[in-house]
Amino acid sequence: MSSTSRPPRVVVAPDSFKGSLGAVEVCAAVEAGVRRAYPDADVTAVPMADGGEGTLDCFLSALGGQEMALTAADPLGRPVRARYALSAHGDSAVVELAAASGLPLVADADPDPLRADTAGTGELIADAVDHGAREILVCIGGSASTDGGTGLLRALGVRFLDAAGDELPPGGAALARLAAIDDEGVAKTVRETRFRVACDVTNPFVGPSGAAEVFGPQKGATPDQVRELDAALARFADVLAEHTGVRVHDLPGAGAAGGTCGGLVALLGAEPAGGAELVADTVGLPAALDGADLVLTGEGRVDGQSAGGKAVSVVAALARERGVPAVALAGSVAGPFEELHALGLTAAFSLADGPRTLDELTGSAARLLADLAEQVVRLRLG
Repeated sequence: MSSTSRPPRVVVAPDSFKGSLGAVEVCAAVEAGVRRAYPDADVTAVPMADGGEGTLDCFLSALGGQEMALTAADPLGRPVRARYALSAHGDSAVVELAAASGLPLVADADPDPLRADTAGTGELIADAVDHGAREILVCIGGSASTDGGTGLLRALGVRFLDAAGDELPPGGAALARLAAIDDEGVAKTVRETRFRVACDVTNPFVGPSGAAEVFGPQKGATPDQVRELDAALARFADVLAEHTGVRVHDLPGAGAAGGTCGGLVALLGAEPAGGAELVADTVGLPAALDGADLVLTGEGRVDGQSAGGKAVSVVAALARERGVPAVALAGSVAGPFEELHALGLTAAFSLADGPRTLDELTGSAARLLADLAEQVVRLRLG
């Protein structure tokens, strides 16, 4: 950078350091280190997430807007206070399924995997649409149900009917009796909304690798209940195909969040994609990287698995497209790194400055990140 008169442009785009610092806090620590080396640096902070916990806060930090809260139904139909993010202009929103339909919300109750549903998430989405959002990012990690997203869809006006024309009760098991779908009650505003689904699994809707078989046990389903839910989802998939012409049975990712992704794709035309990719696009990372001299990314642990769609790999790939070097700062670093380097990561460094316990590292993470960021920019931009 000594050959140019302008201050360096540095983009800081990390994920959170789980159990230690949120992505916004990581950005602040890294920026502090950058400014020790270059007080006049042009630093753009773009907190990242992978579409799971923390995505809402990244959205608010990057784009402003407001946190919205309302009382919605938890997976068992009980009231719970849940939040979502609405952009400053009110035209887009981020909804985290876990806020109203997550597994931790039913930790105090006996498992009821046959009846648990996603109605609360639908209530959050309906509120966002009522406030003017016409582009909604739905982050579907941490689901407590295997209902194919029917609770969510019901909250948006879809009716799921048995052979007698009566509405089915909540939950995935009831879908075994599904005879017809009535979506005439879906509001025009909902139909006009673009839905994108942050989905980092490739499991199909049904079968040995499907929603019930793979994720049902995590939600308390016994082997018999797993088989019951898989058969019910298969029936749902058949009726969806008849009603919409969209076949989700074998669709990669359709089984995410107990089949919620498949239901959204078929009935709302939702667009599934990797969580970190969607977050990067939503918070404007591609534009922020244009003209940058360096991007600093990172997460709690960078290793060979980071190449599988995690924030570090997405940031590195976007940086490579623009010819920007990308360096990862992490709590721990372990190879192999061939795939990450191929994606565009220049290097990765651990913030550990010597032998330390995990508690010492997490307790000192902000200071250590600042120290490491300073050294990296002095080396790379000096």
